[in-house]
Amino acid sequence: MQFPVPIPFVDHLGFELVRFADGQAEIHLELRPELLNSFMVAHGGVSMTLLDVVMAHAARSVVPDSGAVTIEMKTSFFRPGEGRLRAVGRLLHRSATMAFTEGHVYGGHGELCAHATGTFKYVKRLPAGHGGRAIKALNRPGEDEAQAQDPHPRTDRPR
Repeated sequence: MQFPVPIPFVDHLGFELVRFADGQAEIHLELRPELLNSFMVAHGGVSMTLLDVVMAHAARSVVPDSGAVTIEMKTSFFRPGEGRLRAVGRLLHRSATMAFTEGHVYGGHGELCAHATGTFKYVKRLPAGHGGRAIKALNRPGEDEAQAQDPHPRTDRPR
């Protein structure tokens, strides 16, 4: 199943959308070496990203023409994530503009690894691809250093 809108970071991580309907979402992730921490288990940021994305998709599944942006998220970790991770998100309650969700991450043997609750705001979805937001250029070291240090210089003060 394809994600309803392209999310480059999610594509980079390798998330696989399995369910997206009726206030529920499920995403799977096959762990790779670059997604592990120094203990050789899922990095906490990977688990939190899985939870954030699966809860947002649970919220969006009932309002598919809307986007959902994270307002707050609380995560508890129970055990290390190992193997193929499975994240399940569920919409608990919604209003016209807000969604309240929960999510779970399970390890390769079905054990609960992490739990989260999240609040999301429904927003108008931006167009994907052409016509969407452009990536802003970053100032590189040595490139117009004065502009990078003071992007709004005052011209009314003596030098």
